[in-house]
Amino acid sequence: MRVLIVGCGYVGVPLGAELVRLGHEVFGLRRNLSAESELKTAGIQPLFGDVTKPNELKNLPHDFDWVVNCVAAGGDVENYREVYFNGTINLFEWLAPNPPKKFVYTSSTSVYAQNDGSQVKESSPTEPAAETSKILVETEKVLLHAVAQNKFPAVILRVVGIYGPDRGHWFKQFLKDAAHIEGDGARFLNMIHRDDLVGCIIAALKNGRPGEIYNATDDEPVNQLHFFQWLAQAVDKPLPPSVPENPGEYRRRGVTNKRVSNRKLKMELGHRFKYPNFRIGYSAELLRLDRMGKLHGMPND
Repeated sequence: MRVLIVGCGYVGVPLGAELVRLGHEVFGLRRNLSAESELKTAGIQPLFGDVTKPNELKNLPHDFDWVVNCVAAGGDVENYREVYFNGTINLFEWLAPNPPKKFVYTSSTSVYAQNDGSQVKESSPTEPAAETSKILVETEKVLLHAVAQNKFPAVILRVVGIYGPDRGHWFKQFLKDAAHIEGDGARFLNMIHRDDLVGCIIAALKNGRPGEIYNATDDEPVNQLHFFQWLAQAVDKPLPPSVPENPGEYRRRGVTNKRVSNRKLKMELGHRFKYPNFRIGYSAELLRLDRMGKLHGMPND
């Protein structure tokens, strides 16, 4: 297959490298020319352009069998709208004259606003409080409408918090002695290792049905307290301090408390997890850091 990865960065580069290994011809779209060497080293043919600027897309090749949109945006609501909503529409219009056989879009489980620790699946309500998450819901609706009109073969992956080499918010905060436990630590965290997300995307390209949504998460949500208890024992450090919960701040940030189910993804896409829970995934990361000498000299070592 001739594959395009849009936003070929932390997830996209290892995804492209694995697709190349599997015999596919892979192109990676990035905004920054400085990424050229990284892409070529992975066997990915570099393309450069900004999804928020349609004029930069129109001169690029657009005859692809598979397309993955895994762009990432940070910052404010305006940036989210430009990159996710407008960027997706720009990609759709650019590819529409010769649509791919499969288009996989990585959305986020932040579209689920559940805050009672309940389990959520793909059919659960998506009524987020955060404006950024509302934009993701709008973007999904655009793609699903295009599928319904038989105009675009889009598959949506709702992705949880990604961790892996040099990534993982709570883990990095813990190693820097900057982490804290919110209230009693009962809020659930949902995670997926980068390598497993790569596998989920490939499974979606192969087996995902246009118009379907799949939650990309590992097998075991874990509450915050248990996560830090395991991590503290693993590296022989004290637990982070507890701080009072701040409901107002949580609403502003769109903080939720839910357990995301991956049952549909496992049943329909057939992905077998390399790191089915955080303990296996973070054990591998701790071993990697130890081998590199990056765990030495930490407080309480």
